[in-house]
Amino acid sequence: MRIAHFVQRYPPALGGSEAYFARLSRYLVAQGDEVTVFTSTAIDLDAFWSKRGRCLAAGDTDEQGVHVRRFTPGCRFRGRRYLLKALSLVPHRRWQCLTMTCNPICRDMRRVCRSAPPAFDIVHATALPYAWPIVCGQMLAERLRIPFLLTPFLHTGDPDDPHDRTRRVYTRPCLMSLARSAECVFAQTPGERDELIKHGVLPQRIILQGLGVTPDECAGGDRVATRQRWGVGEADIVVGHLANNSAEKGTIDLLQAAQRLWRRGIPLRVMLAGPEMPNFRNFWRTFAAATGQVIRLGTLTDEQKRDFFAGIDIFALPSRSDSFGLVLLEAWASGVPSVVYDAGGPPFVVRHEGDGLVTRCGDIVALADAIERLVRDNDLRARLGSAGRDRLPRDFRWEDKLGLVRATYQRVIAPVSDAASVADEGIDEGGQPAI
Repeated sequence: MRIAHFVQRYPPALGGSEAYFARLSRYLVAQGDEVTVFTSTAIDLDAFWSKRGRCLAAGDTDEQGVHVRRFTPGCRFRGRRYLLKALSLVPHRRWQCLTMTCNPICRDMRRVCRSAPPAFDIVHATALPYAWPIVCGQMLAERLRIPFLLTPFLHTGDPDDPHDRTRRVYTRPCLMSLARSAECVFAQTPGERDELIKHGVLPQRIILQGLGVTPDECAGGDRVATRQRWGVGEADIVVGHLANNSAEKGTIDLLQAAQRLWRRGIPLRVMLAGPEMPNFRNFWRTFAAATGQVIRLGTLTDEQKRDFFAGIDIFALPSRSDSFGLVLLEAWASGVPSVVYDAGGPPFVVRHEGDGLVTRCGDIVALADAIERLVRDNDLRARLGSAGRDRLPRDFRWEDKLGLVRATYQRVIAPVSDAASVADEGIDEGGQPAI
């Protein structure tokens, strides 16, 4: 198969959808398929709208057998947000997608997709709300008359808040029109599937997929040496958090919950890993944490990630903006239990009281109470972490998840190929001679 993937960024850029599409692309190449990735040059998210963000060089590269085409984002100037908001008032769905303020506006990507030769059998795009690459993929599929597939990684937010801001952003009418136009849409959880159906995506077009994990990639770190580097004793309880440190990912809520626990006299340390977003940095400047109780590790290498999960006792992801929560599987690979909010994908991954704890979204007191339970109860931590680890080879194998995607490609390509063969023979699809 000749496959075109469209994604807003690609490794070395860090991010869940970026890492997933890189893994999927490499898997397909290993199966003998040809994969071309259309993406931006951005490494940092803010490179989409600011020249301060880091970028790679534009152009074509071969990366582990994957043909990667990188395009430079434009329209990066002060006031762009207001200009795009004004332009988005034009009542045309595709135009509104192209004028999303978060977009990497890669005009050369759009130009190439309007003129690229018919070298593909299928287009698969990701991830909302970064609509520019998705629209480019949709245009290419329309021009070549080939199937268009979408993995939206929809963030559904707090189910108890009818006005949840995250859900409003991800389910804008223009974005949902992209999902409705796709021949197949891959949903990561039943909650995402139900939200897509609510917004008009046909149930028969939705593939319930989920993500996977390879335990060797994230487990097996050196607990003793890591905790020595952190200055943590073996008897100390460490709560870890690995994400884009931000309000949306729950970093601020976690620190506020930890602050409550310190006031109760509960001894715990907090390890924050991952890049830091502006709203977290603003919060940190005013956060009154005791010296040494919180350590900011920054972005981790693969080896450091293994050590991180080996060194912590509890993993906390009180996130409002995760469609699945792949890091939960990575924590389980080391037998570490998780605490999550009842928001988005994580509550469909973590089974409350079975392999982790789920608390009401935004309830800092409940979050603190859940963490305290795990701090005080060694047996509970061990039971929940072990139960999560036991699920990995049964429910979360990459071979199954990626194989499902490839099988879907083959299924949707087949009717197109049959139709092309009929046309080549001068017979229309109704069995009559073509005119």
